[in-house]
Amino acid sequence: MEPIYRKMPNNGDWAVEAQGLFKNFGENRAVDGVNLNVRAGTIYGLLGPNGAGKTTTIRMLATLLRPDAGSARIFGHDVVKESQIVRQLIGVTGQYASVDESLSATENLVIFSRLLGLGRAESKRKAAELLEEFGLTEAAKRPLKNFSGGMRRRLDLAASLIAQPPLIFLDEPTTGLDPRTRNQMWDTIRRLVRTGSTVLLTTQYLQEADELADRIAVIDRGIVVAEGTVDELKASVGKTSLHLRIQNPLDSENARQTVEHVLKAKSNVSSEGGKIIAPMTDADRVTDLLIALRKAGIQLAELSVQKPTLDEVFLTITGHDANSTPENFNEVREVGV
Repeated sequence: MEPIYRKMPNNGDWAVEAQGLFKNFGENRAVDGVNLNVRAGTIYGLLGPNGAGKTTTIRMLATLLRPDAGSARIFGHDVVKESQIVRQLIGVTGQYASVDESLSATENLVIFSRLLGLGRAESKRKAAELLEEFGLTEAAKRPLKNFSGGMRRRLDLAASLIAQPPLIFLDEPTTGLDPRTRNQMWDTIRRLVRTGSTVLLTTQYLQEADELADRIAVIDRGIVVAEGTVDELKASVGKTSLHLRIQNPLDSENARQTVEHVLKAKSNVSSEGGKIIAPMTDADRVTDLLIALRKAGIQLAELSVQKPTLDEVFLTITGHDANSTPENFNEVREVGV
């Protein structure tokens, strides 16, 4: 019988359809009514900080966790009622390596290939191909206990791509990778989509979401707080944004109030250098702002007007940076899954 992942799913345009997903761990609500619709043949980004609920959402969609409420379908198949079918339509790469450290890189990939039904010769060929693609050929025969964290991560990613299923979940796929390998992984993800797969990836790297995703859901404290294309999300905070840094940190609150009064918009303060950021609908207001700041005796260290970034989108929507952890977040360890 031909494996299901070899067949093209027939469910119209949607690879993922999720409505009202909830998941609690004790008194902690990790996912709070998440809705997602992922179009087949695209890259969909789930963007949020540590503890936002990204991984828990992925684990429910991948049949690794049972939702407490809500429903989800993968290519039309219910993740709870048809979990066996769903598991043959997906590939999952988690945040941590799941390879055997007692074996070499080649041996790991050959075993995974054999488990997926490839013949001995085909398994060896596939292993060599993936090791080359991820820059691990020279270390192919080394035991994994001698690998660096980044090398183990690359091998784990390679293993998840052996059977290129219709839907691939990548949970923070480039965590721990150097910039060169990260760019290489981005090229691999784009190639997967060009050759027929759909990719749903979680990330806290704003650049990664900007580079890859056709659409993005911003998730914070278990809730999807915004969703759309990169351009739509950027447009939601204005066509341009003001970046302001003042000389005396003691004047920060006064400067922020002045910015909001003159620009008639809510401002935010980035965790990086205490920069005040605010959307602008009218660039001519910069002159009015400079006059107001001078009257208030506030001296500037830096001022610029530029197009909004995803970082500003996240900061505006949630009130904190994407790489920060919410103050009320308590780490949840999923046991026995």
